[in-house]
Amino acid sequence: MQEEFVKVLGEGAYGVVNLVRYTNPHDGSSYLSAVKNSYEADYDTLQTELQILLELRGCPRIVTCFGDSLQQGLSSYGNEVYKLQLEYASEGSLRGFMDKYTDRKLPEPLIKDFTKMVLEGLVSIHGHGYVHCDIKPDNLLVFPSSSQDSSYEIKISDFGNALEVGVVPKFWETKFPWVGTPIYMPPESVRDGFANKAIDLWSVGCLVLEMYTGVIPWEGVNINLLATRLRCGKAPEIPETLPSDAKDFIETCFSRMPEDRGSAYELLSHPFLPRPQVEEEDKKTGNSFLLKLFNLRMIRGRRSNKKPTTGAVAVSEKKHLKLRSFPTKTTQFKRTLNKVLRLNFDLVSVH
Repeated sequence: MQEEFVKVLGEGAYGVVNLVRYTNPHDGSSYLSAVKNSYEADYDTLQTELQILLELRGCPRIVTCFGDSLQQGLSSYGNEVYKLQLEYASEGSLRGFMDKYTDRKLPEPLIKDFTKMVLEGLVSIHGHGYVHCDIKPDNLLVFPSSSQDSSYEIKISDFGNALEVGVVPKFWETKFPWVGTPIYMPPESVRDGFANKAIDLWSVGCLVLEMYTGVIPWEGVNINLLATRLRCGKAPEIPETLPSDAKDFIETCFSRMPEDRGSAYELLSHPFLPRPQVEEEDKKTGNSFLLKLFNLRMIRGRRSNKKPTTGAVAVSEKKHLKLRSFPTKTTQFKRTLNKVLRLNFDLVSVH
Protein backbone atom coordinates (compact mmCIF):
# COMPACT_ATOMS: atom_id res chain seq x y z
CA MET A 1 0.00 0.00 0.00
CA GLN A 2 1.22 3.49 -0.86
CA GLU A 3 0.74 6.12 1.83
CA GLU A 4 -0.13 9.75 1.13
CA PHE A 5 -0.34 12.29 3.96
CA VAL A 6 -3.47 14.43 3.57
CA LYS A 7 -3.67 16.62 6.68
CA VAL A 8 -3.42 16.72 10.48
CA LEU A 9 -6.71 15.84 12.16
CA GLY A 10 -5.75 16.55 15.74
CA GLU A 11 -3.25 16.20 18.53
CA GLY A 12 -3.74 14.47 21.88
CA ALA A 13 -1.76 13.61 24.98
CA TYR A 14 -0.26 10.51 23.40
CA GLY A 15 0.34 11.53 19.81
CA VAL A 16 -0.77 13.19 16.59
CA VAL A 17 -3.63 11.94 14.42
CA ASN A 18 -3.12 12.33 10.66
CA LEU A 19 -5.45 11.73 7.75
CA VAL A 20 -3.70 9.34 5.37
CA ARG A 21 -4.77 7.99 1.99
CA TYR A 22 -3.77 4.38 1.30
CA THR A 23 -3.66 3.34 -2.35
CA ASN A 24 -3.32 -0.14 -3.80
CA PRO A 25 -0.75 0.18 -6.66
CA HIS A 26 -2.18 -2.87 -8.45
CA ASP A 27 -5.76 -1.76 -8.98
CA GLY A 28 -5.66 1.90 -7.95
CA SER A 29 -8.24 1.47 -5.19
CA SER A 30 -7.78 3.67 -2.13
CA TYR A 31 -9.27 4.52 1.24
CA LEU A 32 -8.81 7.17 3.92
CA SER A 33 -7.68 6.32 7.44
CA ALA A 34 -7.15 8.33 10.62
CA VAL A 35 -3.66 7.28 11.74
CA LYS A 36 -2.59 7.86 15.32
CA ASN A 37 1.18 8.40 15.66
CA SER A 38 3.04 8.01 18.95
CA TYR A 39 6.72 8.10 19.84
CA GLU A 40 8.50 5.22 21.53
CA ALA A 41 7.93 6.71 24.99
CA ASP A 42 4.17 6.21 24.52
CA TYR A 43 4.41 2.81 22.84
CA ASP A 44 2.88 0.92 25.78
CA THR A 45 -0.13 3.25 25.90
CA LEU A 46 -0.78 2.90 22.16
CA GLN A 47 -0.33 -0.87 22.34
CA THR A 48 -2.84 -1.08 25.19
CA GLU A 49 -5.31 1.00 23.19
CA LEU A 50 -4.89 -1.37 20.24
CA GLN A 51 -5.58 -4.43 22.41
CA ILE A 52 -8.76 -2.86 23.81
CA LEU A 53 -9.96 -1.93 20.32
CA LEU A 54 -9.28 -5.48 19.11
CA GLU A 55 -11.43 -6.82 21.95
CA LEU A 56 -14.19 -4.36 21.07
CA ARG A 57 -13.95 -4.89 17.31
CA GLY A 58 -17.43 -5.40 15.92
CA CYS A 59 -19.15 -3.81 18.93
CA PRO A 60 -21.65 -1.08 18.09
CA ARG A 61 -20.67 2.55 18.61
CA ILE A 62 -16.93 1.83 18.95
CA VAL A 63 -14.44 3.20 16.41
CA THR A 64 -12.90 0.41 14.28
CA CYS A 65 -9.16 -0.19 14.09
CA PHE A 66 -7.52 -1.63 10.96
CA GLY A 67 -4.98 -4.42 11.25
CA ASP A 68 -3.99 -6.49 14.26
CA SER A 69 -0.73 -4.76 15.18
CA LEU A 70 0.94 -1.36 15.31
CA GLN A 71 2.94 -0.19 12.32
CA GLN A 72 6.40 1.34 12.56
CA GLY A 73 7.41 4.40 10.60
CA LEU A 74 9.20 7.73 10.69
CA SER A 75 7.87 11.15 11.57
CA SER A 76 8.45 14.21 9.35
CA TYR A 77 11.50 14.89 11.53
CA GLY A 78 12.93 11.42 11.01
CA ASN A 79 12.05 10.09 14.46
CA GLU A 80 10.69 6.56 14.88
CA VAL A 81 6.96 6.44 15.52
CA TYR A 82 4.32 3.76 16.00
CA LYS A 83 1.07 4.00 14.09
CA LEU A 84 -2.46 2.87 14.84
CA GLN A 85 -4.86 2.88 11.87
CA LEU A 86 -8.46 3.84 12.61
CA GLU A 87 -11.57 4.42 10.52
CA TYR A 88 -11.98 8.00 9.40
CA ALA A 89 -14.92 10.06 10.67
CA SER A 90 -15.72 12.51 7.88
CA GLU A 91 -17.78 14.73 10.22
CA GLY A 92 -14.93 14.99 12.73
CA SER A 93 -15.24 15.02 16.50
CA LEU A 94 -18.43 15.95 18.32
CA ARG A 95 -16.71 19.12 19.56
CA GLY A 96 -16.08 20.30 15.99
CA PHE A 97 -19.56 19.16 14.97
CA MET A 98 -21.15 21.28 17.72
CA ASP A 99 -19.14 24.32 16.65
CA LYS A 100 -21.14 24.36 13.40
CA TYR A 101 -24.40 25.04 15.26
CA THR A 102 -25.60 28.39 16.60
CA ASP A 103 -24.23 28.84 20.15
CA ARG A 104 -23.00 25.21 19.85
CA LYS A 105 -26.49 24.00 20.87
CA LEU A 106 -27.67 20.82 19.15
CA PRO A 107 -31.31 20.10 18.23
CA GLU A 108 -33.01 18.06 20.95
CA PRO A 109 -33.73 14.98 18.76
CA LEU A 110 -30.04 14.82 17.86
CA ILE A 111 -29.04 15.17 21.52
CA LYS A 112 -31.22 12.21 22.45
CA ASP A 113 -29.92 10.09 19.56
CA PHE A 114 -26.29 10.86 20.36
CA THR A 115 -26.80 10.18 24.08
CA LYS A 116 -28.38 6.82 23.32
CA MET A 117 -25.50 5.90 21.01
CA VAL A 118 -22.86 6.82 23.61
CA LEU A 119 -24.63 4.68 26.22
CA GLU A 120 -24.80 1.77 23.76
CA GLY A 121 -21.05 2.07 23.29
CA LEU A 122 -20.51 2.15 27.05
CA VAL A 123 -22.60 -1.01 27.46
CA SER A 124 -20.03 -2.76 25.24
CA ILE A 125 -17.01 -1.17 26.94
CA HIS A 126 -18.25 -1.91 30.47
CA GLY A 127 -19.40 -5.38 29.43
CA HIS A 128 -15.81 -6.20 28.43
CA GLY A 129 -14.55 -5.08 31.83
CA TYR A 130 -13.22 -1.62 30.96
CA VAL A 131 -13.88 1.98 31.99
CA HIS A 132 -13.21 4.56 29.27
CA CYS A 133 -12.30 7.31 31.81
CA ASP A 134 -12.37 10.14 29.26
CA ILE A 135 -15.82 10.51 27.70
CA LYS A 136 -16.00 14.02 26.21
CA PRO A 137 -16.87 15.64 22.85
CA ASP A 138 -13.25 15.42 21.61
CA ASN A 139 -13.29 11.62 21.95
CA LEU A 140 -16.63 11.06 20.23
CA LEU A 141 -16.52 10.80 16.43
CA VAL A 142 -19.41 11.72 14.14
CA PHE A 143 -20.16 9.66 11.03
CA PRO A 144 -22.85 10.03 8.35
CA SER A 145 -25.56 7.47 9.08
CA SER A 146 -27.19 5.07 6.65
CA SER A 147 -30.06 4.59 9.10
CA GLN A 148 -33.39 6.35 8.60
CA ASP A 149 -33.65 7.02 12.34
CA SER A 150 -30.83 9.61 12.39
CA SER A 151 -28.70 11.56 9.94
CA TYR A 152 -25.55 10.92 11.96
CA GLU A 153 -24.10 8.36 14.31
CA ILE A 154 -21.59 8.58 17.13
CA LYS A 155 -18.69 6.26 17.88
CA ILE A 156 -16.45 6.30 20.95
CA SER A 157 -12.72 6.68 20.31
CA ASP A 158 -9.42 7.33 22.13
CA PHE A 159 -8.90 4.61 24.72
CA GLY A 160 -5.58 6.04 25.90
CA ASN A 161 -6.92 6.53 29.43
CA ALA A 162 -9.06 3.39 29.56
CA LEU A 163 -8.61 1.09 32.54
CA GLU A 164 -9.84 -2.30 33.61
CA VAL A 165 -12.64 -2.12 36.15
CA GLY A 166 -11.20 -2.09 39.66
CA VAL A 167 -7.69 -0.98 38.71
CA VAL A 168 -6.11 1.82 40.77
CA PRO A 169 -4.66 4.31 38.26
CA LYS A 170 -0.95 4.86 38.70
CA PHE A 171 -1.40 8.51 37.69
CA TRP A 172 -3.98 9.17 40.43
CA GLU A 173 -1.68 11.44 42.40
CA THR A 174 -2.11 14.18 44.99
CA LYS A 175 -0.76 16.98 42.81
CA PHE A 176 -2.96 16.03 39.87
CA PRO A 177 -5.77 13.84 41.24
CA TRP A 178 -7.61 13.24 37.99
CA VAL A 179 -8.34 10.15 35.97
CA GLY A 180 -9.30 11.90 32.72
CA THR A 181 -10.24 15.45 31.71
CA PRO A 182 -11.07 17.35 34.95
CA ILE A 183 -14.21 19.23 33.80
CA TYR A 184 -15.89 15.95 32.79
CA MET A 185 -14.84 13.98 35.88
CA PRO A 186 -16.96 13.10 38.96
CA PRO A 187 -16.27 13.87 42.65
CA GLU A 188 -14.62 10.49 43.26
CA SER A 189 -11.95 11.39 40.69
CA VAL A 190 -10.30 13.82 43.13
CA ARG A 191 -9.35 11.19 45.64
CA ASP A 192 -7.53 7.88 45.56
CA GLY A 193 -9.74 5.05 44.42
CA PHE A 194 -10.29 2.53 41.65
CA ALA A 195 -11.68 2.65 38.14
CA ASN A 196 -15.47 2.55 38.46
CA LYS A 197 -17.94 2.28 35.55
CA ALA A 198 -19.95 5.10 37.12
CA ILE A 199 -17.11 7.51 36.23
CA ASP A 200 -18.21 7.32 32.60
CA LEU A 201 -21.85 7.96 33.50
CA TRP A 202 -21.03 11.27 35.22
CA SER A 203 -19.18 12.24 32.03
CA VAL A 204 -22.31 11.40 30.00
CA GLY A 205 -24.27 13.83 32.18
CA CYS A 206 -21.71 16.53 31.43
CA LEU A 207 -21.96 15.68 27.74
CA VAL A 208 -25.75 15.99 27.62
CA LEU A 209 -25.61 19.28 29.52
CA GLU A 210 -23.05 20.66 27.04
CA MET A 211 -25.08 19.59 24.00
CA TYR A 212 -28.11 21.45 25.38
CA THR A 213 -26.36 24.63 26.54
CA GLY A 214 -23.39 24.78 24.17
CA VAL A 215 -21.22 25.60 27.19
CA ILE A 216 -18.47 23.37 28.58
CA PRO A 217 -19.00 22.10 32.16
CA TRP A 218 -17.60 24.36 34.87
CA GLU A 219 -16.80 27.15 32.40
CA GLY A 220 -14.76 29.88 34.10
CA VAL A 221 -13.86 27.73 37.13
CA ASN A 222 -10.11 27.25 37.64
CA ILE A 223 -8.62 23.83 38.34
CA ASN A 224 -8.07 24.39 42.09
CA LEU A 225 -11.60 25.67 42.70
CA LEU A 226 -12.98 22.81 40.60
CA ALA A 227 -11.20 20.25 42.79
CA THR A 228 -12.63 21.92 45.90
CA ARG A 229 -16.17 21.92 44.52
CA LEU A 230 -15.98 18.27 43.53
CA ARG A 231 -14.64 17.29 46.96
CA CYS A 232 -17.78 18.92 48.37
CA GLY A 233 -19.94 16.82 46.04
CA LYS A 234 -20.89 19.70 43.74
CA ALA A 235 -22.02 19.17 40.15
CA PRO A 236 -22.30 21.55 37.17
CA GLU A 237 -25.44 23.68 37.35
CA ILE A 238 -28.40 22.44 35.33
CA PRO A 239 -30.50 25.29 33.86
CA GLU A 240 -34.18 25.31 34.79
CA THR A 241 -35.02 25.88 31.13
CA LEU A 242 -34.07 22.31 30.20
CA PRO A 243 -36.93 19.82 29.65
CA SER A 244 -37.88 17.93 32.82
CA ASP A 245 -36.89 14.51 31.46
CA ALA A 246 -33.48 15.87 30.40
CA LYS A 247 -32.92 17.39 33.84
CA ASP A 248 -33.89 14.13 35.53
CA PHE A 249 -31.48 12.20 33.30
CA ILE A 250 -28.58 14.58 33.99
CA GLU A 251 -29.35 14.60 37.73
CA THR A 252 -29.20 10.79 37.72
CA CYS A 253 -25.76 10.93 36.06
CA PHE A 254 -24.71 13.54 38.64
CA SER A 255 -25.69 11.41 41.64
CA ARG A 256 -23.16 11.97 44.44
CA MET A 257 -22.90 8.25 45.18
CA PRO A 258 -21.59 6.30 42.15
CA GLU A 259 -23.97 3.38 42.72
CA ASP A 260 -26.96 5.74 42.45
CA ARG A 261 -26.10 6.46 38.82
CA GLY A 262 -27.06 2.91 37.91
CA SER A 263 -25.41 1.52 34.78
CA ALA A 264 -25.20 2.42 31.09
CA TYR A 265 -27.66 -0.39 30.37
CA GLU A 266 -30.16 0.91 32.92
CA LEU A 267 -29.88 4.49 31.67
CA LEU A 268 -30.92 3.31 28.21
CA SER A 269 -34.39 2.78 29.72
CA HIS A 270 -34.68 6.35 31.00
CA PRO A 271 -37.75 8.21 29.61
CA PHE A 272 -35.40 10.92 28.27
CA LEU A 273 -34.16 8.56 25.56
CA PRO A 274 -36.12 7.44 22.49
CA ARG A 275 -37.51 3.92 22.74
CA PRO A 276 -39.45 3.37 19.51
CA GLN A 277 -39.62 -0.39 20.02
CA VAL A 278 -42.12 0.09 22.88
CA GLU A 279 -44.43 2.21 20.73
CA GLU A 280 -44.26 -0.33 17.91
CA GLU A 281 -45.32 -3.12 20.24
CA ASP A 282 -48.61 -1.29 20.88
CA LYS A 283 -49.37 -1.62 17.18
CA LYS A 284 -48.22 -5.16 16.53
CA THR A 285 -47.27 -8.25 18.50
CA GLY A 286 -44.09 -10.24 18.24
CA ASN A 287 -40.93 -11.33 20.04
CA SER A 288 -38.57 -8.61 18.75
CA PHE A 289 -38.85 -6.46 21.88
CA LEU A 290 -38.11 -9.31 24.28
CA LEU A 291 -35.26 -10.46 22.06
CA LYS A 292 -33.67 -7.01 22.14
CA LEU A 293 -34.11 -6.84 25.90
CA PHE A 294 -32.55 -10.29 26.30
CA ASN A 295 -29.61 -9.35 24.06
CA LEU A 296 -28.91 -6.20 26.07
CA ARG A 297 -28.94 -8.23 29.29
CA MET A 298 -26.49 -10.68 27.72
CA ILE A 299 -24.16 -7.85 26.72
CA ARG A 300 -24.29 -6.41 30.21
CA GLY A 301 -23.60 -9.82 31.74
CA ARG A 302 -20.43 -10.46 29.76
CA ARG A 303 -17.26 -10.54 31.77
CA SER A 304 -13.70 -9.93 30.74
CA ASN A 305 -11.71 -13.17 30.61
CA LYS A 306 -8.57 -11.43 31.88
CA LYS A 307 -7.37 -12.10 35.39
CA PRO A 308 -8.09 -9.14 37.67
CA THR A 309 -5.23 -7.07 38.97
CA THR A 310 -4.05 -8.14 42.43
CA GLY A 311 -6.08 -6.41 45.07
CA ALA A 312 -8.55 -5.06 42.56
CA VAL A 313 -12.13 -6.23 42.69
CA ALA A 314 -14.69 -5.55 39.97
CA VAL A 315 -17.44 -3.22 41.07
CA SER A 316 -20.07 -5.77 40.08
CA GLU A 317 -18.49 -8.28 42.47
CA LYS A 318 -18.48 -5.82 45.36
CA LYS A 319 -22.15 -4.90 45.29
CA HIS A 320 -25.09 -5.76 43.10
CA LEU A 321 -26.76 -2.66 41.72
CA LYS A 322 -30.48 -2.36 42.13
CA LEU A 323 -32.36 -1.64 38.93
CA ARG A 324 -33.31 2.03 38.97
CA SER A 325 -36.94 2.85 38.31
CA PHE A 326 -37.99 5.96 36.45
CA PRO A 327 -41.63 6.88 37.15
CA THR A 328 -42.32 8.78 33.92
CA LYS A 329 -43.94 6.61 31.20
CA THR A 330 -43.47 3.52 33.35
CA THR A 331 -47.13 2.53 33.18
CA GLN A 332 -47.08 2.39 29.38
CA PHE A 333 -43.90 0.34 29.45
CA LYS A 334 -45.32 -2.21 31.93
CA ARG A 335 -48.56 -2.50 29.98
CA THR A 336 -46.65 -3.22 26.76
CA LEU A 337 -44.33 -5.73 28.42
CA ASN A 338 -47.30 -7.58 29.96
CA LYS A 339 -48.94 -7.86 26.54
CA VAL A 340 -45.83 -9.43 25.06
CA LEU A 341 -45.38 -11.77 28.02
CA ARG A 342 -49.01 -12.91 27.78
CA LEU A 343 -48.60 -13.57 24.08
CA ASN A 344 -45.53 -15.71 24.70
CA PHE A 345 -47.35 -17.61 27.44
CA ASP A 346 -50.29 -18.32 25.10
CA LEU A 347 -47.96 -19.51 22.35
CA VAL A 348 -46.19 -21.84 24.75
CA SER A 349 -49.54 -23.19 26.01
CA VAL A 350 -50.70 -23.94 22.45
CA HIS A 351 -47.56 -25.87 21.66
